[in-house]
Amino acid sequence: MKDRDDKYEKAERGSTKILPKTVLLILLCGLSFYLGGLYCGKNKLQVNDVAKAGSSLDVVNSPQANAVSFPECSSDYQDYTPCTDPRKWRKYGTHRLTFMERHCPPVFDRKQCLVPPPNGYKSPIRWPKSKNECWYRNVPYDWINKQKSNQHWLKKEGDKFHFPGGGTMFPNGVSAYVDLMQDLIPEMKDGTIRTAIDTGCGVASWGGDLLDRGILTVSLAPRDNHEAQVQFALERGIPAILGIISTQRLPFPSNSFDMAHCSRCLIPWTEFGGVYLLEVHRILRPGGFWVLSGPPVNYENRWKGWDTTVEAQRTNYEKLQDLLTSMCFKMYAKKDDIAVWQKSPDNKCYDKLSNDPDAYPPKCDDSLEPDSAWYTPIRPCVVVPSPKLKKTGLESTPKWPGRLHSTPERISDVPGGNGGLFKRDGSKWKTRAKHYKKLLPAVGSDKIRNVMDMNTAYGGLAAALVDDPLWVMNVVSSYAANTLPVVFDRGLIGTYHDWCEAFSTYPRTYDLLHVDGLFTSENQRCDMKYVMLEMDRILRPNGYAIIRESSYFVENIASVAKGLRWSCRKEKTESESENEKLLICQKKLWYSSNATSETK
Repeated sequence: MKDRDDKYEKAERGSTKILPKTVLLILLCGLSFYLGGLYCGKNKLQVNDVAKAGSSLDVVNSPQANAVSFPECSSDYQDYTPCTDPRKWRKYGTHRLTFMERHCPPVFDRKQCLVPPPNGYKSPIRWPKSKNECWYRNVPYDWINKQKSNQHWLKKEGDKFHFPGGGTMFPNGVSAYVDLMQDLIPEMKDGTIRTAIDTGCGVASWGGDLLDRGILTVSLAPRDNHEAQVQFALERGIPAILGIISTQRLPFPSNSFDMAHCSRCLIPWTEFGGVYLLEVHRILRPGGFWVLSGPPVNYENRWKGWDTTVEAQRTNYEKLQDLLTSMCFKMYAKKDDIAVWQKSPDNKCYDKLSNDPDAYPPKCDDSLEPDSAWYTPIRPCVVVPSPKLKKTGLESTPKWPGRLHSTPERISDVPGGNGGLFKRDGSKWKTRAKHYKKLLPAVGSDKIRNVMDMNTAYGGLAAALVDDPLWVMNVVSSYAANTLPVVFDRGLIGTYHDWCEAFSTYPRTYDLLHVDGLFTSENQRCDMKYVMLEMDRILRPNGYAIIRESSYFVENIASVAKGLRWSCRKEKTESESENEKLLICQKKLWYSSNATSETK
């Protein structure tokens, strides 16, 4: 406006005649400029409204911060999972259940509204009681209760669901089942096995029992007709993620898990060239264990209950055994309904595979990056562990808890990564975690159980909080340096993700979200508004967010947070840096104005 006004002034001085229209135009421009300034000044966001009394640093006004607000989603979106939305399934093919994989909405179809909690939602029961019970109204799904009542997955009593620890293959309870498994795999007792994955997890009773034995499990299940399996798991305080082994690789690096488990998960392991088992092979570290219970294991005694014939099940078992042998698995132990195979601890078996032109499935060629696992198709070939990795196998990995602070071999694969950097990162996060606990005393208490570090490097925050009654899902950006193998080598869990899309979880599943420089690193790709809407979706009511960002982004983040109905305050970092600030936020509990008395 100033340049335009200067031109008008010069024209006026150089003119011998001033036309009435010119004068009128000048007056109108000046008046609009003045009124516009008044209007913008009145509507400028007062970010200090979101600052909490007693904060160490006020949140000040910023020319970049514009007031935003978001409407409520309709009540039928209370369990909305944008990238695994049953409303969209008919658009995708049924081959290998591809419709259950991630299919995220395009930008023009993204929801810009706040997902409401179910009518009657309460703050979740705190750990460790939550492992055995949860509020019915928080996960109001009677269908799974009725369908699985004879298997004792869960039982509705009054206003709660109770989890008796039953399952298809463990009628005597999950603890008795795991006791038998431990007898077969002594490595489960001495800290050798630390990380596990459970495919087709049900309500995650297996993973929940392993927590008491020092084994951290990622429970995996798709969003399918067994409603809300993953939501039940997270409501209980057990790590879980939405996912399915289908046409795409799981979002984990190669050689990550110490153990994989399937209890009557009904995955057709020997079909389609064995691709499902090939994916399990990829994510298991050398010397890792694959445990199967259910068809076709113990077919001699179980076949009558499987609506099949003994001959058919014998054939299935022989096919499975042949397939596992071709992938360099060996039978490790077997008793009753449980069979255990071990992935080859070295590359001798794979060398033989390379020399056999008729081997099937064949060895993958070197062009297939073993850790590429974000929208990467599963190929029908064996991913062979790199021969240069001498200490990644289960036998060479330090036992838990020593492995947490031992420098992982694979840090050398990270650009600039080395042992010195790893040690400094550990010290840095110990200091930061201590500072966080001063600013947010709920960290380390029973108020916080499910934690997500949205932009981790080496899992430093999770390591610093390892003695607290919580677990951390470590997320590494699919566009960042690949540090996730280091996270797993430390005995922690995590996943790849692109924050320009929705995360693979249900609403209201995390108590604390931690952000470290995510907006700074991803602002050229991701709209901050959508990232924060996603944070609101997955954060539990009364849950917290610790946002660590450059000073440039803090004001914009605070303005969006206010539109999300969060209460935030601005704090100094532990180093009191002027270039970086902290926002400590809490999501408020609110109920939909469109809520009905209907239950699902």
